[in-house]
Amino acid sequence: MSLQLTFSTSDRFFRKSSFLLWPTGSGAPNSRTYLCPANMQNEDLFKQVVAHAKEYGFVFQSSELYDGLSAVYDYGQNGVELKKNIREYWWRSMVQLHQNIVGLDSAIFMHPRIWKASGHVDGFNDPMIDNKDSKKRYRADVLLEDYQEKNRQKIQKEVEKAAKRFGASFDESMFIKTNPRIQELAAANERIDQILKDGLESGELGIVKSLIEELGIVCPVSGTKNWTDVRQFNLMYSTQMSATENGEDSLYLRPETAQGIFVNFLNVQKTGRMKIPFGIAQTGKAFRNEIVARQFILRMKEFEQMEMQFFCKPGTELTWYSHWKEARMKWHLSLGADVRHYRFHDHVKMAHYANAAVDIEFEFPFGFKEVEGIHSRTDFDLGRHEEFSGKKIRYFDPESNDSYIPYVVETSIGLDRMFLLTLCRCFKTDLSGGEPRTLLSLPPALAPIKAAILPLIKKDGLPELAERIFNDLRYDFACYYEEKDTIGKRYRRMDAIGTPYCITVDHESLAQEDVTLRHRDSMHQERVKISALRDILSANTGMNNLLRSL
Repeated sequence: MSLQLTFSTSDRFFRKSSFLLWPTGSGAPNSRTYLCPANMQNEDLFKQVVAHAKEYGFVFQSSELYDGLSAVYDYGQNGVELKKNIREYWWRSMVQLHQNIVGLDSAIFMHPRIWKASGHVDGFNDPMIDNKDSKKRYRADVLLEDYQEKNRQKIQKEVEKAAKRFGASFDESMFIKTNPRIQELAAANERIDQILKDGLESGELGIVKSLIEELGIVCPVSGTKNWTDVRQFNLMYSTQMSATENGEDSLYLRPETAQGIFVNFLNVQKTGRMKIPFGIAQTGKAFRNEIVARQFILRMKEFEQMEMQFFCKPGTELTWYSHWKEARMKWHLSLGADVRHYRFHDHVKMAHYANAAVDIEFEFPFGFKEVEGIHSRTDFDLGRHEEFSGKKIRYFDPESNDSYIPYVVETSIGLDRMFLLTLCRCFKTDLSGGEPRTLLSLPPALAPIKAAILPLIKKDGLPELAERIFNDLRYDFACYYEEKDTIGKRYRRMDAIGTPYCITVDHESLAQEDVTLRHRDSMHQERVKISALRDILSANTGMNNLLRSL
């Protein structure tokens, strides 16, 4: 599979219709209409997703009983299952399917010199700017990126208007190349990219502030342009190993999981008898003192990463970079996402360790945001740890009879962002029936609950049979038993949680040993034998089908 999705700064936009009609789930006898704005620029939609996450036990504000803790969240009973399933799909696709990729679980606390070697102590900063009137703090680069996104939306509207005006004869590529307005907006974005890059790389942050003022960017809260100077802000949290204040006891909460992999390179390589090329994968918590923690769980102070560092021979890193760039996009699309809501975004400001870097961005209701990064990190990390530790970190290649520091290609995805992406993508309103129906059209393999077992009424032996079915299936599938409320209300609750199947036990079930199987997306109902339920759920809710698609 080849995905041609690389965009320059002048063409990162898509032409879309006003609404998308999402396809129905498997087993649907007829099509259904699911309303979801195609351009996804819909703050109301995002508010609905956030409210839905709280109402149905996916995400809670941390310490809510004490009025909450900013930018920290807890995962509820359904959220923890969805998060676990996303993590498991990543892990199995990354480790189980690759003979040359193994796992690791390194400690959150690590020697403080590791962060000096990695460059985090001196260079892990974001450019910060305050508005003097609102007293609100912002990332200067994000303010500029938001301005660029508005320009891209203007370009998109120009293309949509022209497509409507010219109809079938419309040549989109030629229109983009020749339209003066589009060229002007694209050139403005490229100029912003260049000035931002020059300012951040040189440390001359005054030109970044001047650019913000020149563009007339205002504070979203106060609406004024009364800005402070731009200054760098280190994102690491520090703590102490013991009760003393001696500097030698200072530690950092890790801001990324990658360094735990690098310092264990030799341990894994030697004990696992690994041969280049090979990878080490890890999931775990990381901590960053974010300047602007907003947009729900998109940007948090405590979050979880899923990273894989792929070690390869120097000179082959860009080939592997291209491979993992395509493979990771394919992983995202395997979950049923529309390719139009994804894009690659090449880095304008390259990290000090990288010779190639790209973000996979998803179009959230508030615009395109990074979900995953693929970076060619060269030999920077292992080389720096060799320098700071005083110990050789080399790989002896028996084929070339040579020792070298391997190069690294990194894939790093935010689990919390992938969780939010999944909620936003799968949150739908079904308009096909009389009353709108809210549902989470989750891939069945990711759904917190695979099947709900529901007795039609709470008497006549129906609860006993339903419990027998539940007890039989619960060893292999995440199931839920409920007998409260009408069957219609129970169906709607399960739809909102994302449960792909409801199994209804009625009076006929007692005599025929069959049940009504209801499909979430289509609401199609069919009679199936109780003895067939295990095979049906195995075939349709397991991860094997997803993994085979890769």
